[in-house]
Amino acid sequence: MVHASSGNEVEDGPFTTRQLLRLDEALRVADESTGLTFSVYIGEFETPTREFAEKLAAQVKDADNAVLLAISPNQRKLEIVTGSQARKRISDRDAKLAGLSMSAAFAGGDLAGGVMAGLDQLASHAGRS
Repeated sequence: MVHASSGNEVEDGPFTTRQLLRLDEALRVADESTGLTFSVYIGEFETPTREFAEKLAAQVKDADNAVLLAISPNQRKLEIVTGSQARKRISDRDAKLAGLSMSAAFAGGDLAGGVMAGLDQLASHAGRS
């Protein structure tokens, strides 16, 4: 769990308070513009990683209409999981393209920017509800 501290950095997390606010806004915009539920998990993965990400996605409210971006920076892993209804609007190809864009940002040291770019791309591919 990430908790904001009174300073500029986030306690036990990779983001500043400002980055968290921007991520929260990006999630809200993605949700409202598509009618889907977007979520982000950042932390260690259990193995096998895909199954772990799918278990996380199943816990999201309205999982059929959910899109989960699961990222483990330390393990250099990224999984994008779409629920059964969301998958009809975001193809595997679209998710892979978003993943490549996110990975490029991550490689450049921009975790928050990569997540926001991925959210924007996935929401654009999903279109309006």
